[in-house]
Amino acid sequence: MVDPIADMLIRIKNAQAVKQPEVRIPFSRIKFDLLQILNKESFVGKIEKKGKEPHKHIRVSLKYEGSLPAISDAKRISKPSQRVYAGYQDIKPVKQGYGLRIISTSKGLMSDKEARKQKIGGEVLCEVW
Repeated sequence: MVDPIADMLIRIKNAQAVKQPEVRIPFSRIKFDLLQILNKESFVGKIEKKGKEPHKHIRVSLKYEGSLPAISDAKRISKPSQRVYAGYQDIKPVKQGYGLRIISTSKGLMSDKEARKQKIGGEVLCEVW
C-alpha cells in the first residue's frame, strides 16, 4: 500500500456503495485525526480505536441520509508523488460550502473553514462532499 489516506477514503466509499453500517480501517494517527474531523463535520458516525498494537484498527460507523450515503465522493488531493500546498488566501469553499477540504497545517489537521479563520495554509490532503 503506497498511500494509506487514499486507501482509507476508498474503503469508506466502497463500504457506503454496498450500504455497510461500518468499516474497519488499519490504525494510524493521521487517519484517526482525519476521521475525527469527518466526524465533527458529520460525514461519518462514531469512531473507535480497537485491538492491540500489531493489529490495531479503527472502526468507523457510516452515516446515511435516507438511503443516500453522507459522503457522495472523496478525492485525495496531495499525493505522495505530488504534494499540493495552499496559502489561506487560496483556500476556497468546496461545492459552495457543502463539501470539506482537510488541510495539514503547522497546528495539526483542520478543515478548510478553520484554516481560513485562523489564517493558516498548509498541505491540502483531501476533499470530501
